[in-house]
Amino acid sequence: MSTTRRSLLGALLAGAFSPELLALGLPADGFAADAPELAPLHGLSGEDLDAGAVVEGRLPVALRGRYFRNGPGLMQRADKRYRHWFDGDGLVQSWQLQDGRASHRARFVQTDKFRAEQEAGRFLLPAFGTAIRAERPVRGPDSVNAANTSVLMQGDHLYALWEGGSAYELDPATLATRGVKTWAPELRGMPFSAHPKVEPDGTVWNFGTASGRLALYQIDAAGKVRRHAVLDDIAAPAMLHDFAVSQRHLVFLLAPIQLDMAAVRGGESMLGAMRWGADQPTRVLVIDKADFSRRRIFEMPACHVFHFGNAWDDGRLLRVDYVQGVALPEFNASAERMMRGERTGREASTPRVLEIDLQSGRLAVAARDESVEFPVVDPRVVAQRHRFVWYPTAVETGARWGFNGLMRLDIETGARERFSFGADTVVEEHVLVPKPGSTREGEGWLIGMGYDVKRRRSFLSVFDALRLADGPLARAWLPYAVPYGFHGKFYAT
Repeated sequence: MSTTRRSLLGALLAGAFSPELLALGLPADGFAADAPELAPLHGLSGEDLDAGAVVEGRLPVALRGRYFRNGPGLMQRADKRYRHWFDGDGLVQSWQLQDGRASHRARFVQTDKFRAEQEAGRFLLPAFGTAIRAERPVRGPDSVNAANTSVLMQGDHLYALWEGGSAYELDPATLATRGVKTWAPELRGMPFSAHPKVEPDGTVWNFGTASGRLALYQIDAAGKVRRHAVLDDIAAPAMLHDFAVSQRHLVFLLAPIQLDMAAVRGGESMLGAMRWGADQPTRVLVIDKADFSRRRIFEMPACHVFHFGNAWDDGRLLRVDYVQGVALPEFNASAERMMRGERTGREASTPRVLEIDLQSGRLAVAARDESVEFPVVDPRVVAQRHRFVWYPTAVETGARWGFNGLMRLDIETGARERFSFGADTVVEEHVLVPKPGSTREGEGWLIGMGYDVKRRRSFLSVFDALRLADGPLARAWLPYAVPYGFHGKFYAT
């Protein structure tokens, strides 16, 4: 795509941070902590964390590398709290695993926003889900970049990701912030989503959205941008969090979410002003990876999707697995209650497999009823035909918030395998780490974090990914609790 940097940014960012979006009215809600499982959401104050972990069981000696995680870590300044979980400043964690030992480190991403607010001791800028009067200039998305959602590593370059703005580069050894990442001069400041897809050969696909436009990236394993484009005729929704990649296609589910500017001008945050069109379809956008101009749009009943597992196609059939959540208004209401420390009702997000006949245009959806989120697949099968998806899941949690177990789903046969830690544990996203030298899908370890409500401590758990029901091979316990995060990646050494 040939265009000047000025026209590219103008096309993508025009109107994204107009004055009427700088809404007013910071909430003064405290943190009730009525539900002990929500205690980690109280957040930190900007401090570093460092500790060795006490290993219970035995960590596999062959499990060597660094497990990075990202999530909202700072929720409150002075007596003011963010209203929404999505708003907290990014806290990147690093677990070092080597020779059966584990150590932990966490650092806040030193964004311009974080450093200014730390110095001032109060909120200075609007957040995605909390309306705050801007006391500093807002020149674009990176002025309010929270860098709080996921990570990506290429070589010795580690990036903290946030879907609304640029990636922030960190030192992978120390987690020190290096600064905003610019993939190419003409891409400076362009949103780079928190869910890039990395194919087995290292090719990275990603997207970004602003003002209804959809940006696409193809980046090689060395970090060089091979192709990029901005599609201005898609009418991208006000929120688009994730997508899927198959052998031949990029797949987006464009939910019926629009921004109500009158509500924003009346004092709502951007997220609070998003309106759900229950009577409108979700559009299924399929883009040819080889030619971004070749794209098709299908329609299905309104659905809200945060996360995809994977996709594959054979040229005629395209299959996509994802987790279908509750509609955006219900999700936001629950997130606001969580941020006040109040237990929410359980509105389950559940597994789905969408099949698209690309010749006839027929769509079919297979649905299940398990309560799950944060789906992951073996990294060796990204954009390839796959059989297994792993999720955190809720198993007889009663009124407790969150997931307390793990599930492996065979999407070909429908068989599942589960493990439950019991009612006093909250389980976060786990990722699949292939065993060195293995080739079989799923032959590896499932690793991720959890929180013990009674001990008030966080831990790292390691499972045999194909034998979840046997329970964890090991847990590495921290001497403290860490705020709940969103997403992570493991990189072997």
